[in-house]
Amino acid sequence: MRASDIYFDGGPGGGLASKDDIALRYKEMDKIMDDRELYGGLIRLHVLHHADEEPMYGQWMIEELRRHGYHIGPGTMYPLLHGLERKGYLRAKRDRVRSRYRKVYSITPSGRRALIVARRKVQELF
Repeated sequence: MRASDIYFDGGPGGGLASKDDIALRYKEMDKIMDDRELYGGLIRLHVLHHADEEPMYGQWMIEELRRHGYHIGPGTMYPLLHGLERKGYLRAKRDRVRSRYRKVYSITPSGRRALIVARRKVQELF
């Protein structure tokens, strides 16, 4: 279930929802938000993994994550990339594509070390 599947007006067919229905839907939304927090670390590892393979840009990463079942938009992806850049895990470079510029992200040595350690820790789970 996604947040967009939760209706507060009684559902897609209309009508008003009861207080119990609304309380249940809020619990469902809280669970979705908790899941996002859990998946946030996996998404960051996914980003570092791809930046380690080759330089990449934000829109490509959004599309790649979507192929793996993660549905995030630019309002989530770009702050995530900027955060990884601030922490020293990624380095951004402006590339010109025709008449536009875009940031292309590459992994740093610090990011590569963090990715190696994270891979080991994830492997311990499985």
